[in-house]
Amino acid sequence: MHPTPKKAKRIVIKLGTGILTTESGEINASYISNICQQIAEIKKAGTDVLVVSSGSVGLGMAELGLTNRPGDSVKLQACAAIGQSNLIQTWRQAFSEFGITVAQILLTHDDLRIRSRYISVKSTLDHLLNQGIVPVINENDTVSTEEVKFGDNDLLSAMVASQTESDYLLILSTAPGLIDHTSTGKIVPVISKITPQIEAMAGGTASATAVGGMITKIEAAKLAVKANCGVFISEGTIENIILNLLAGKGPGTFFVPEGLPMEAKKHWLTYFQRPSGNLHVDEGAFIALTAKGKSLLASGLIKTEGTFSSGDILDLVSLEGETFARGQVQFSSDEIKQIIGKSTDEIKQLFPDKARREIVHRNSLVLL
Repeated sequence: MHPTPKKAKRIVIKLGTGILTTESGEINASYISNICQQIAEIKKAGTDVLVVSSGSVGLGMAELGLTNRPGDSVKLQACAAIGQSNLIQTWRQAFSEFGITVAQILLTHDDLRIRSRYISVKSTLDHLLNQGIVPVINENDTVSTEEVKFGDNDLLSAMVASQTESDYLLILSTAPGLIDHTSTGKIVPVISKITPQIEAMAGGTASATAVGGMITKIEAAKLAVKANCGVFISEGTIENIILNLLAGKGPGTFFVPEGLPMEAKKHWLTYFQRPSGNLHVDEGAFIALTAKGKSLLASGLIKTEGTFSSGDILDLVSLEGETFARGQVQFSSDEIKQIIGKSTDEIKQLFPDKARREIVHRNSLVLL
């Protein structure tokens, strides 16, 4: 049994392919209807709910008579295109029985990695929730490539929970929780801190239609708890599992949130990015950034790695080769080649139209 959760203003429920579909790959309509009934009860109590629903690829596979998840990206995208309409139609019909409207949201990693799109997605989700609508979210597998994929819906659900400032993330699948395979063989009920020992307990998935496994769920929990969002991992087929988890009575594993979250933009910089390159700094710049809260100036820059544009996200690397910070660069890689080691006045002469002359401003920088 978990500690009794606080009253939730907003939650995210992630549902895995294994519990949304039957063994033959058909949609489990009766299960989805039961989930909708529980969500309807939660909403009556005043809690906003977002659903992150897997299943589109599995449904497409069933439609095409495939038994194993395609390795070819084009076939995978075709399965998603076929299955997604079936999936959202099932959710729409199931929720309509309770007078609830749904909205389909399909995302790629770029929709959350790029700041302007991140803000746009957040505004849309907030508006839908304020209207009493349940967003049904999935990765846009029809157009996703390796460069813009989340990799799995566990990570996507954690990002959505963080972005929407949700109180809890419920990751429901065929996994009963985090099992301590290294010692007791039993489910660990409460985890207050995710240590290397906790991560060592995780394993992958053997499902023919799913991706991820406990490893990805732990990674998702690490992201969410940093945003002060508690995370439940539990078996989704247990009767009234959502209601029981929110009442502190459900089985599974609960990850305790880590207190006050970091400032929203810095959380976005830390957890939502795939950096475009590296900035190597000297000792003076390292001290100024880490101990004095200063911005990164060209005078403290040694070299760059990668090709990037102004506004891209880069990692900052010390003389010892340690990646110690991440920030939004204000010059392109070509521009930086012209200003490494130069003073602010020299940069002003080279780029008079630039409003700021810092390489990375402290307000757009986070220590890792």
